[in-house]
Amino acid sequence: MTDRHVMRCLGMTRVVIEDGKVVEVGEPEVKFCPLFKKYRDIDEITPDIVKKNAEFRIRSFGMCSQNREVRMKDFLSFGISEILSSALKHGTLDAAVIAADGCGTVVVTDPEIVQGLGGRISGLCETSPIPGVIDGVGRENVLDPDTASMDAVSGIRKAKSMGFDRVAVTVVSMRDAVTIRNEFGDGAVIIAVHTSGTSEEDARTAFDVCDIVTACASKCMREESGRRDPLIAGNKIPVYGISEKGKELIRMRLRDINRDLSDGSGPDIPPYPLI
Repeated sequence: MTDRHVMRCLGMTRVVIEDGKVVEVGEPEVKFCPLFKKYRDIDEITPDIVKKNAEFRIRSFGMCSQNREVRMKDFLSFGISEILSSALKHGTLDAAVIAADGCGTVVVTDPEIVQGLGGRISGLCETSPIPGVIDGVGRENVLDPDTASMDAVSGIRKAKSMGFDRVAVTVVSMRDAVTIRNEFGDGAVIIAVHTSGTSEEDARTAFDVCDIVTACASKCMREESGRRDPLIAGNKIPVYGISEKGKELIRMRLRDINRDLSDGSGPDIPPYPLI
C-alpha cells in the first residue's frame, strides 16, 4: 500500500508525497508570502521552490516519512501551534485536538508534541498512518490509528470522552466549527486555520463562532476583521483573537516570548495575491 500525503503549502500549492518522495507539485495560488521572505528570502513562490522546500522538510525532520520527528522545543515564534503549546504549558488548556501527517486527528497534551506536529506543516488535506508517528504520540491518542483520518468534530468528542474539559480544536471547515460550538458551547476553544481562499460567508461564520482565526492569505478574513473588533497579533500573518478566551490565549503567548501587541499590528506587505 502506497504511503500517501497531500498538502496545501507555501502559496496554497498542492503537494503530493508518496513513500517519502515528492511526486506532484501544483501551481502556487499565492506568489509571495512575507513569512517565507523573512525566513527563506523567497521573493516569488514557484513550483520548483515549493518542491525544494517540501524536500527540505522531509530531510530535516522527516515530514510525511518514517523518520518523522514528533517533538520540538519552543523556538520563540508566534503561530497557532505556539499559542496552543503555551496554553498547555501554563495549564490553561487540558488538551488540543490537531491534525498532522502520519497520524491524522490526534488529542495532544504535551506542548512539545503540539509544536513538533503542528509547527512545521501546513494545509494537510490527506495523510496515511505512519507507525513511528502513531507510537510517538500514543496510539490511544489518535482518532483512528488504522487510517489516520482527519475529523475535528470526532476529535473533540474523543478528547471529551478521555476526560479533558478545557479543549482547543483546530478547524478548516466552518461547518465543523458550527457543529462543535453547538455541541460543546464554551467547553471548546475553536481555532480556524488554513483560511486562504475562504468565502465571505465562511469568514463571517468564523468571526461569529471561533475564538481565534488566522488570516493566512485570505482576502475575506482581512475584510471581515475590519468590520469587527478583534485583538490582532502576528507581525507577518495576522492572527485574530475574537472571544475573550481567544484573546487571553494570544496574550499569554505574547508574554511567553516577551512581545506586546504593538509588535503585531499585521504585516507591512501582505501575501500576494490575497485569495
